[in-house]
Amino acid sequence: MSVEVRRVREVGDELVAAMAGLLPQLSPDLPKPTRESLTRVVEGDSTVLLVAEVGGRVVGTLTLLVPVQPSGVRARVEDVVVDEAARGRGAGRALMEEALRLARELGAGRVDLTSNPRRTAAHRLYEGLGFTAGDSRVYWRVLAE
Repeated sequence: MSVEVRRVREVGDELVAAMAGLLPQLSPDLPKPTRESLTRVVEGDSTVLLVAEVGGRVVGTLTLLVPVQPSGVRARVEDVVVDEAARGRGAGRALMEEALRLARELGAGRVDLTSNPRRTAAHRLYEGLGFTAGDSRVYWRVLAE
């Protein structure tokens, strides 16, 4: 199985459908992606949407955020998901390696991510790529429903 990772530059119906199948595998509570929501990500100044493809079919995705902050450039990886049928075959690693390459290219000195405690296979991947678990506590607040 040959995995190709590419940066999404244009949002089409096939991508919207692929993302609609992938994101619920990450969390069933996530809102369904739309062409408009994905276009905002693709056209964002500090966001990069990557997809992993096998035989032209999208089997995984990752979003890289690279905002410039007063403390410097620090990247963040979000929404990493590989289709259940394609897991364990290198798509997640290929996505992460490309994200790390792009983060370096964009001047980031560090890459952060969070991961659900139950995603042990993902943790092995991240640790194998040199990530270390931190002591941070994640906070959030819902602003509107």
